[in-house]
Amino acid sequence: MRADPTPPLLAYAFRPFFLLCALYAVLLMLGWSLWLSGVVELPVRWPAIYWHSHEMLFGFVTAAIAGFLLTAMTNWTGAPPLKGAGLLALVLLWLAGRIVMGLSAWINPLWVAAVDLAFLPLLATYVARILLGHGNRRNMIMVVILALLWVANLLMHLGQLQPSVWLVRQGEWLALNLITLMMVVIAGRITPAFTANWIRLQGGNPEQVIRSAKTDLWAILSVALLIPLTLGSAPEPIVALTALLAGLINAYRLYQWRGWKVCREPLLWILHLGYLWIVLALILRAATPLGLTDSLWQHLLGVGAMGTLILGIMTRVAMGHTGRPLKLVRFGLLIYCGILLAAVLRLLAAASLIHYTAGVLASAACWIAAFSLFLLAYWPILSRPRADGRPG
Repeated sequence: MRADPTPPLLAYAFRPFFLLCALYAVLLMLGWSLWLSGVVELPVRWPAIYWHSHEMLFGFVTAAIAGFLLTAMTNWTGAPPLKGAGLLALVLLWLAGRIVMGLSAWINPLWVAAVDLAFLPLLATYVARILLGHGNRRNMIMVVILALLWVANLLMHLGQLQPSVWLVRQGEWLALNLITLMMVVIAGRITPAFTANWIRLQGGNPEQVIRSAKTDLWAILSVALLIPLTLGSAPEPIVALTALLAGLINAYRLYQWRGWKVCREPLLWILHLGYLWIVLALILRAATPLGLTDSLWQHLLGVGAMGTLILGIMTRVAMGHTGRPLKLVRFGLLIYCGILLAAVLRLLAAASLIHYTAGVLASAACWIAAFSLFLLAYWPILSRPRADGRPG
């Protein structure tokens, strides 16, 4: 058998996209912190706050989504992984979007929009082709979410071109709702499954972990309902009541997974913690009519849920899909502690319980530390061949 000439970094989508996701998390937050401190002026045409939110949603998060989806599809369908030149082209397209957005002050805004908007349709088309080609319609919800994410990105670009803050905000809120929905779907599949498997391996009863199709359906539908309500500018009390309902249903769902049973396994409790941030964000969103700022629930989603779940999934996939034992690397707990501190500090700053700028900068420092540690610990793992000698 001929050896596969594909470089390890291009042998599977999780390898380049997870590394780029972590690297961009560091660079993005570093640039934001320097701007917030008044040290540098960012070379971006967009208002810095909207550039920051756009790149968190459509730069950082989409890299993680691409790495996860393109990897998970091979398990869902049995299809060979995207690798080599095809994977490189997709990676370079994502990277081109980050470059034009980061230098948008010097580039025609139409070109910026065209380049940045190209990534999600290509990713969605490829995912749809593989899923439909293998008769896997169950996961087509991911294609729908990717398509709607592109619409959200388009709205933000149109808002910048007009300019219209309302359009920018509509795109931002749509993206937040869609990513929340994706987290509820994906984490809702993998977290209880991994938890039950671990309990079984420890000699316990995996049936302690309850996976209810009815609860799953209501958990997903309640979060999905926030999308048309938000876009339709529904009355605030209705949105708040829906968010509260979604928070309570998802809290019950999380309880059914018995997360306290896996407190000895960091690769598992981090997933439960990430889902808890979603629950808390939904409940805080329900409290906005009482005077709580939107920044509270938005950053619980962004720093807490997204940051935690992305690191939790990346640290697990990096080991399991490279032929290594499913264990956290040495000093890996520091990664999880960093993202936990980042979320708590950002929450305290948004709630005005600590000095705002100092709290945001401290949170950013913890975020940078967490993703920098991921890069240091997992670069050797993700850039080298599998430990068991198998392809991928």
